[in-house]
Amino acid sequence: MSIDHLRRYVRDVPDFPKPGILFRDITPLLGDGKAFAEAIDALAAIARTVKAERIAAPESRGFIFGAPVAARLGVGFAPIRKPGKLPAKKRRLTYSLEYGTDVLEMHDDAIRPGERVLLVDDLLATGGTIRACADLVEAVGGQVAGFAFVIELLALLGRERLGVRPVHALLAY
Repeated sequence: MSIDHLRRYVRDVPDFPKPGILFRDITPLLGDGKAFAEAIDALAAIARTVKAERIAAPESRGFIFGAPVAARLGVGFAPIRKPGKLPAKKRRLTYSLEYGTDVLEMHDDAIRPGERVLLVDDLLATGGTIRACADLVEAVGGQVAGFAFVIELLALLGRERLGVRPVHALLAY
């Protein structure tokens, strides 16, 4: 199924969030019910291909796509959050970014041992955050079945940080 026509729902915003950056804005995609549903269907098809038993995604834009994919498949959704947002026993991971560090958390019981997990997010850039998500999934005993994104920014080489697991993007720039 070709979904390249969804490109028309991605708005280019120059110089955001700072000069020299071309931001790929997905809000027009979210604002069109048919286009949004088509993106969810395409991500769900990827999840079926990798035989995902659970969907996990980082906040906040990953939730926008990951939760509906999980619902479409009838599987559970595991939220990966910034510190201080999860109430139960959790696993914490500090990871390196280009200019500093960040922290993510996930409930210890969000994923069953051995469960095949598809990580979903809106955008693959440098791969640092989604790689940290994969490390959290594996730390609680899950098996990363692959990664699925709405957009991949090819020039930033994020795919290279994700190892040999399947990486899928609906649109590439």
